[in-house]
Amino acid sequence: MTDVLISAGELAELSSREPVVIIDTRNPDAYAAGHLPNAVNVHEIFTFLATSTPEGIHELKTKFADAFGKAGLSGEETAVIYEQSMNSGFGQSCRGYYLLTMLGYPKVKVLDGGFDAWSGKGLPVTTAVPSPTPASFAIVPDAAKILIDAKTMLAAVGKPGIALLDVRDVDEWIGDSSSPYGKDFCPRKGRIPGAVWLEWYRMMKPTSEGQRFKSKDEILAECATVGISENTPVYLYCFKGARASNTFLALKNAGIKDVRMYFGSWNEWSRDPSLPIEEGLPTESKLTVKAA
Repeated sequence: MTDVLISAGELAELSSREPVVIIDTRNPDAYAAGHLPNAVNVHEIFTFLATSTPEGIHELKTKFADAFGKAGLSGEETAVIYEQSMNSGFGQSCRGYYLLTMLGYPKVKVLDGGFDAWSGKGLPVTTAVPSPTPASFAIVPDAAKILIDAKTMLAAVGKPGIALLDVRDVDEWIGDSSSPYGKDFCPRKGRIPGAVWLEWYRMMKPTSEGQRFKSKDEILAECATVGISENTPVYLYCFKGARASNTFLALKNAGIKDVRMYFGSWNEWSRDPSLPIEEGLPTESKLTVKAA
């Protein structure tokens, strides 16, 4: 994942030779306890719950174009986003990567291994809070094709050839819990009909330096278990688009050509009683795609 992931050592070197804006997605307490030098805290990358109505998508775009602009991004700088570690923040750094990519920002990287990787290398940590110069960048409308709405997701239900990929935790997939925030946070438990399931953790594996993404071939092997190949259109969802962003990055790196996300995810879908769901334990394979 050399194109998006950047190691701690590579980030230290990059920062010394070209403009970089580093964005910390962790909660304010973790940020205050110590962060990368000049990192700007934008925790709402993780907390914001989006809807996929036209108004909701407009709000999502304007809110984060503004937040990233205030962090100092003008389009000239490389944005580098991090969380604590790759498996402890529900994919929040990757959610930042997805949001910037959806807005069309030209240069986005994710710190591989997060804050733990940086501090583990003995690189400098500070409590000083920077004062970035506000900037702005042009939103690229066509970049938003990686974002799909509830209507598009509904139209894909039962449609052969499209994989609806659920990457939530097992208790959510089997309908025991509605969310990571509590069993009854959402009004309905279950999954989108016809979805296949790969828990987001399966995109990563333990190493001596912590969780890291699997190789391209390992990720393709995981995808093949649910009928997904490099040529399969994949529509991802989770609870609010964070864990699915981790998987989005993994699948794109593995060479899967058409990966999009239903960013409203289960938080939105479950709250609309007109949208169909499957409840309880899956009783049979719902595969509608075939591995090439």
